[in-house]
Amino acid sequence: MNPTAVIAEDEPLLAASLQSELRTLWPELEVVAVAPNGLAAVQQGLAHRPDIVFLDVRMPGQSGLEAAQALAEEWPGDTPLPLTVFVTAYDEYALKAFDLAAVDYVLKPVRADRLALTCSRLKDALARRHAGETGHDDTSLAQLRALLASAGAAPAAKLAVIQASAGNTIHMVRIDDVLYFEAADKYVRLVTAEREHLIRMSLRELLPQLDTQRFWQVHRGTVVRADAIATATRDEAGKLTLSLRGHADRLPVSRLYSHLFKAM
Repeated sequence: MNPTAVIAEDEPLLAASLQSELRTLWPELEVVAVAPNGLAAVQQGLAHRPDIVFLDVRMPGQSGLEAAQALAEEWPGDTPLPLTVFVTAYDEYALKAFDLAAVDYVLKPVRADRLALTCSRLKDALARRHAGETGHDDTSLAQLRALLASAGAAPAAKLAVIQASAGNTIHMVRIDDVLYFEAADKYVRLVTAEREHLIRMSLRELLPQLDTQRFWQVHRGTVVRADAIATATRDEAGKLTLSLRGHADRLPVSRLYSHLFKAM
């Protein structure tokens, strides 16, 4: 069967140009969908399960990096993860992050010679996969984790207290009392043993202010205090669920972060 791809690009002319270049350089590659934004890229990716996804880094609603994270977390376990290529305008900081993570990328406007190199790399990777070589998913997940770490916001002073407002009252919540944080649209849900609060910031904004040795991201929308975890239980399908000390909530762990829980 011919290899398949999904393109995610919010500018129609650029999407058409990339598709045309791919048709010339790799006629056997079948582009099964073109998504106009990150959310659509995830939907089309999960619907078609392509071999390759081309993700524009900057898209409205959800970035290419966020779409890659969502695909990795929601991808069915019985299908190899797609090979991912990021398409980006020149940005020295972003390119350094891609290089550090060993993730392939092409620059806008896309040059035929650079795209040809990417196609060659993709063909080699697919050939190794079809030959039965293992470990590709683990490598892809490790690269994505490295990219997420290196492309994150600049380090910030670590929080000791969080101010959570409720009506006319501001609650001063000690960071030591937080069990976990959960993304809730443009807010973050903060959960302690006694109650929960909503704070007006995104999880992306909060993460650089947390000590990563104490607070572990276990899902793209969940960060848990490590010493609040009582058990990590794996079901028959291999999915991990966390139970907490002194709290009834159960927290799912995505495949992207399951490496955190290995028996010693």
